[in-house]
Amino acid sequence: MKYFRKITSGIMLVAVPAFLFSQIKPLDAMLTEYKYPYEVHFIDLKSQDNVLKMAYMDVQPQQSNGKTIMLLHGKNFNGAYWEKTAKDLSDKGFRVIIPDQIGFGKSSKPKSYQFSFSQLAENTKAILDKLGIDKTIVLGHSMGGMVASRFTLLYPEKVQKLILENPIGLEDYKTFAAYQTIDQAYQSELKNTAETYKAYQLKFYYDNKWKEEYQPWLDLIAGWTLHKDYPQVAWDAALTSDMIYNQPVCYEFKNIKVPTLLIIGTRDRTAIGKDRAPKDLQPKMGQYQELGKKTQKEIAGSKLIELENVGHLPHIEVYPKFFSALYDFIK
Repeated sequence: MKYFRKITSGIMLVAVPAFLFSQIKPLDAMLTEYKYPYEVHFIDLKSQDNVLKMAYMDVQPQQSNGKTIMLLHGKNFNGAYWEKTAKDLSDKGFRVIIPDQIGFGKSSKPKSYQFSFSQLAENTKAILDKLGIDKTIVLGHSMGGMVASRFTLLYPEKVQKLILENPIGLEDYKTFAAYQTIDQAYQSELKNTAETYKAYQLKFYYDNKWKEEYQPWLDLIAGWTLHKDYPQVAWDAALTSDMIYNQPVCYEFKNIKVPTLLIIGTRDRTAIGKDRAPKDLQPKMGQYQELGKKTQKEIAGSKLIELENVGHLPHIEVYPKFFSALYDFIK
C-alpha cells in the first residue's frame, strides 16, 4: 500500500513517500557499523582535559605527483562524502587526507568541549604533523570552508592553495539572526528526523529535486536520530552551531595571502539562524550569487568559479563541473 507522510520542518512543506525512510538504519555515535570508502585511521588527541580519537582517511596514489590535498567536510556531513573526489584526485597523483573533525563522523563526541575553529584547525594540523606533511592544498566545503579559512590564517606556511566550496561564514550571521543558547540549540537538534533533514536538503542542496545518489548522505545523519546515542551527537551539533554563529571568519578574508579559488553554486541560500532573523532580513541572508563576488574582492588575487543554478553541494549535485574547476586550479 502506498501512502505519504506530510513533513513540516519549519522550512518547507513537502510530501515524501514514507517507504523512502523505512530502510534507514540506526547508527551509533561513532558510526561503528558504517563502512567508509577508504581505510580509517585514528590519531589520539589530548585536548581540553579530554582524551579523544580523531578519524581520518589517507588515500595514497599509485603514481604520486608529489602533492597532497586535504578535504574538510561540512557540518551535516563527514569525510565519506568525498569518496569520488578522493578517487579522482588520487588517480591524478594526489595524496588525499580526509579528516573527520572532533564531534563528527567516526571521531569522538565529547560532552565537555569548547569548540572553536582555532581548536579544529589545531586538531587538523596534528594529523598532518603525525604524517610528516609540511605542505598541503586545502579544500573546505560548507563549515569545512570556515575550518579551512582559519587553518590557512593560523598556518599559512602549510597551505599551498586554498579552495572554498560553498563555504558558510561568508557573512556574519550575528548581524541578522537573534542568538540562541546552546540549550535551545540542543533542544532543536533533538527534534531532527530523517524527514526534517530531507526537507532541509531538498530546499538548500537540491532545489526540490531528489536523486538516488543523494540518499547515502541523508542516511548517515538520519541514522543517528534513530539510535540511543543521538543525544550525544545532538549536543555536539549544538556546540558547533554556536561556534559557527559566534566565530565569523568573513572579517579576516583580507588576511588570506595564499592562492585561493572560490567554487560557488549560486542557487545556494544556506544561512545559519535564518529562521531566527526578522522576516524582512531573511531574504537577504545566504545570497551566494552576491557573497561569492564579495569574498573574491576580499581575498587578494583569488579566483571565482560560479556554477549557475547549483545549490550548496556542487561536488554531489554537479560533480563533473566541480571537479573540472578544482583540477584546473591545482594541477
